Amino acid sequence: MVQPCPPPHGNGEELHSIGCAGRVTQFSETEDGRYLVTLSGVSRFRITRETNGFTPYRRCDVSWTGFDRDLGRCEADETLDRTSFLDLLDRFFSARNLSTDWEALKDADDELLINSLAMLLEFDTEDKQALLEAPCLATRRETLVTLIEFALRGGSQEETLQ
Repeated sequence: MVQPCPPPHGNGEELHSIGCAGRVTQFSETEDGRYLVTLSGVSRFRITRETNGFTPYRRCDVSWTGFDRDLGRCEADETLDRTSFLDLLDRFFSARNLSTDWEALKDADDELLINSLAMLLEFDTEDKQALLEAPCLATRRETLVTLIEFALRGGSQEETLQ
């Protein structure tokens, strides 16, 4: 799975250079004929080139180099201040009228907590791409904190000062 680059960075035809291979873990059809497919991420990849062919979908040659962590042991975030992080998350959830199982969040290991939030919280496509491209768990958490703080301050809805 790889996202197209939206304007103004691309024309919708260009692809981001980093995507993620996934395994189909759930599949269902809705009453209106749509399909709901759930992918579980396996490993990120970097596109080396797009290949041409007679397929109804795009194909690329990819490199898995640099994403060894994706296939290894669970990553820990040694610099995570869980109390501060959960306080920030509580403010974000309150502002968005979201609820959660706080005990499950408190008990989740660092990688599950941060990666799940990166996937589930509603951010723009480019913000999600930044989370995907974060080289390690600590950087992903720092990016997530920045996005949450930005959203709490009004995000892109604020007027631009010049």
